[in-house]
Amino acid sequence: MAIRSRTYQIRTYGCQMNVHDSERLAGLLEQAGYQRSVGDAIPDVVVFNTCAVRENADNRLYGSLGNLLPTKKSRPGMQIAVGGCLAQKDKDTILTRAPWVDVVFGTHNIGSLPTLLERARIQREAQVEIKEALETFPSNLPTRRESAYAAWVSISVGCNNTCTFCIVPALRGRETDRRPGDILTEIQALVAEGVQEVTLLGQNVNAYGVEFGDRRAFAKLLRACGDVDGLERVRFTSPHPKDFTDDVIAAMAETANVMPQLHMPLQSGSDAILRSMRRSYRSERYLGIIDKVRAAMPEAAITTDIIVGFPGETEADFQATLDVVAAARFSAAFTFQYSIRPGTPAATMDDQVPKPVVQERYDRLVDLVGDIALQENSKQLGRRVEVMFADGEGRKDMLTHRMSGRARDNRLVHVSVPKEPRDRPRPGDLAEVIVTHAAPHHLTADAGLLALRRTRGGDAWQASRSVPQAGPATVSIGMPTVGAPDILQPAEACVTN
Repeated sequence: MAIRSRTYQIRTYGCQMNVHDSERLAGLLEQAGYQRSVGDAIPDVVVFNTCAVRENADNRLYGSLGNLLPTKKSRPGMQIAVGGCLAQKDKDTILTRAPWVDVVFGTHNIGSLPTLLERARIQREAQVEIKEALETFPSNLPTRRESAYAAWVSISVGCNNTCTFCIVPALRGRETDRRPGDILTEIQALVAEGVQEVTLLGQNVNAYGVEFGDRRAFAKLLRACGDVDGLERVRFTSPHPKDFTDDVIAAMAETANVMPQLHMPLQSGSDAILRSMRRSYRSERYLGIIDKVRAAMPEAAITTDIIVGFPGETEADFQATLDVVAAARFSAAFTFQYSIRPGTPAATMDDQVPKPVVQERYDRLVDLVGDIALQENSKQLGRRVEVMFADGEGRKDMLTHRMSGRARDNRLVHVSVPKEPRDRPRPGDLAEVIVTHAAPHHLTADAGLLALRRTRGGDAWQASRSVPQAGPATVSIGMPTVGAPDILQPAEACVTN
């Protein structure tokens, strides 16, 4: 009689780096013989890939673990694993608070997961393995990507900054850079599989090269991506203003497949608060970068992260943030209400801002960002834009008979498409459309498809649908949508840069 393969589910909290790591965890498990759980079936293994930057991150994790306990008791052999930043931080307390967890592993040794699960199963006792240094670069591990036409490519892990609100450097370690040849080899292999868009990832992506002493390495990498035949779109996240140099702007403007889009965290428009945050730039420097980017790429869409209510923030400090937002003309922003991150210097600072004050300021900021985003999106009316269609971008597409995707500048576009299935684009295909409506969060193109280009990415998506689908390998929890940020929701992602 055939032995049933063990099934798994990965629950992902946090930022794009965690999504990237979860794809590697899925690849490792499938290489070890596991299969993705199907539909509502109870998996044999549940993996929590955690984030530690939110004040209530541990409460959410332990609440989820508590909800799983009855299922685990009723299902002999079920295993639960906890990895990621919270596991790295709370390695000594997870089993105390949730003794039914089978495996605890950290950010530096995700490749150990299959071995740890097997060891826990054989020895019938929990396994905890937390390494303080990176064992192998995550991108070198097997992967089970969620998209056939787009991929994350990690170019560095860790961070050398010491921002007072951020615990990521303590959990991910100092910056470790991949060699350029390894990165380009991965990108070329992805393109050969049908991938046509890559997003370069790093905690501080434009500091790339610091480990091997080349301050121009990131600009060189962007230009090298332009030479990869078949690579349609290149994006990157998230850069730090202190490392943003003119050669990067030139590379963006002069490399055809690097998209005219920049997500660059501001965090605060107050120089006093930036100093308290230990951010090594000031508002004038930040706005100067934006001016240079727009001079080189007038069509660029610029988005950001902003924290409201950082300890010591006065009304004057907050007004300075509003002033920078008004001057920067962001097309969207992730807006955060400051919350204490245990283990960070800011957690013990004096002058914590009362919650009602933070909420009132936050509401004002969201209103301003929304107004500006609508004005900026309205400038797109009547323009012809290229859209790459995607899975899961339009939550109302079934009701509106549209398909959704991203313009080159990463704006979300909902497009009216033909009723005949053979005339409709596939995820991964590209089309030119005319923008007919603008809203703060998206654009609409209801004039139909002006030009539809079938792509290798669309072919790859179609091929992936020709085999039985077991549903997503990972379940994302509390993470912003991939692509342009939503300006209205308090973001749950890591605030690192």
